[in-house]
Amino acid sequence: MLGDLAFKDFLPTAMAIAGVLLLMWLALWVCTRAVHRLARRMQDQDKEHFQEIERWSQQLIQFIRRSIEVVAGVAAVFLVLQGLGIRGVTILTWERVVTWLSTHGVRIVLIVIGAYVLTRVIQQVTDRLHLFVVPGEGPLAEVAEHRKRATTITRLLNIIATVAVISVAVLIVLRELNVDITPILAGAGILGLAVGFGAQNVVRDVISGLFIILEDQIRIGDVAIINGKGGLVENIRLRTVVLRGLDGTVHIIQNGAINELSNMTKGFSQYVIDVGVAYKEDTDRVTEVLKEVGAKLQEDPTYADKILAPLEILGVDDFADSAVIIKIRIKTAPIHQWTVGRELRRRIKKAFDEQGIEIPFPHLSVYFGEASKPFAVSGVEQVTRRD
Repeated sequence: MLGDLAFKDFLPTAMAIAGVLLLMWLALWVCTRAVHRLARRMQDQDKEHFQEIERWSQQLIQFIRRSIEVVAGVAAVFLVLQGLGIRGVTILTWERVVTWLSTHGVRIVLIVIGAYVLTRVIQQVTDRLHLFVVPGEGPLAEVAEHRKRATTITRLLNIIATVAVISVAVLIVLRELNVDITPILAGAGILGLAVGFGAQNVVRDVISGLFIILEDQIRIGDVAIINGKGGLVENIRLRTVVLRGLDGTVHIIQNGAINELSNMTKGFSQYVIDVGVAYKEDTDRVTEVLKEVGAKLQEDPTYADKILAPLEILGVDDFADSAVIIKIRIKTAPIHQWTVGRELRRRIKKAFDEQGIEIPFPHLSVYFGEASKPFAVSGVEQVTRRD
């Protein structure tokens, strides 16, 4: 049977193989371009992990390339078998190739292009979500709150939309290839049920993550304390929350394991200071100096937009061992309380020095008693007796 085949009979198979290779090359080019673009965007947002992102992108491209090579190899082998008519596989002819390309082939190409365009449109729309949600003008605190919420929701929508579009596109392509997708859907349902029973912690984490995002408990850019671990919220995933501490330590906490969550930058922030002055100082005078320092700080253009309310004097809070404690606090825009608070402390120290207000520090008086007097005192007494 193979001896009866001429070159012209095998030509449609060769053309089909060439088309498959061209399609695979095009898919590799599109995927590589998309990964590079995603990597550049991630590097622009996180310059500290530039090398890690570059390494991740190279590994992902290598995986995609190998996967496409495997698929292309399997398709080429199948087409060769068809061209040779081995094991009852129908021999390809020009009519069959043209018919398949004009029907299923065109639809598959349109599906792939449509899925790619749709994911790009969704990404562009979600990336510009902040233009509709975040006000262009207004108080710094309000703008920051809307921006953080928009960033968090944008990332979640991108992930969900991309996965949904790709999944539907793959199923439609398989349908065009005459693959019965019913067992796939049934298997996916059974697999989902098995995962639901066998991975209850994962399901718990995902549900908790959805509630964290929907209830707006924390957002990307907030400073939070979760289960005793504090830091900047770098990412909120469906399963985990990523915190980066002040020393650079990254804390990854499962959403389902969150028992205590304290958001330090929700809506506004407060910076509280315990100011200690000597007992001899007039607390009313100290209060006036503190109000003056707070007013000047609020008038400073560098800090004016970060301070939401005048300095608040809560009053005499405690009588300590060597100081009278006056508690004060200042209301600031989210995440700016530490910047404003440090500057406020610096100005209070300078104002107290200029006004002669004493900031006490611990003193230690040592008394030796009559039995063991200090060396200097003992020497003076001996000289006095001799005289």
